[in-house]
Amino acid sequence: MIKEVKTQVNVGVEVDVLWKAFGKDLKDILPKMMPNLVKDADMLEGDGGLDTVYLFNFGPGLKTMTYQKERVTEFDEFVHRIGLEVIEGGHLNHGFSHYKTTFQLTSTGEQETLIDVAISYESQVEEDTIPSNSASSTLVFIKHMENYLMNGAT
Repeated sequence: MIKEVKTQVNVGVEVDVLWKAFGKDLKDILPKMMPNLVKDADMLEGDGGLDTVYLFNFGPGLKTMTYQKERVTEFDEFVHRIGLEVIEGGHLNHGFSHYKTTFQLTSTGEQETLIDVAISYESQVEEDTIPSNSASSTLVFIKHMENYLMNGAT
């Protein structure tokens, strides 16, 4: 049975700048903004839009995972919604048969965006603390991205 964890956060970055960072620029930005966690990122298929496949190789700051492949399963530029589903490695090596994170970006002001995050997952193990920890980790990731973008990165 697929379960879901939701959270949200406001950031001080314009929605279009944030959308570009989540989409087409993700592979370039991630290693720069979190080098201890993401050693490098490659776009294996696609152009950053729907059905793009990313390979994220994790750095020394992430002890439990070495890599993760993710496919863009939702990509709607009009409503600023992107969904990334793990297709190999990462969470799938830790008892999950399904793991997807969806980001919905909504402009709340000239330089402000509300990000709604939904993590859907199916676990083969009894202990389901990873999704709630992942929600916290996702918020940390978003704050790193906000700081990176606010400090002049493009």
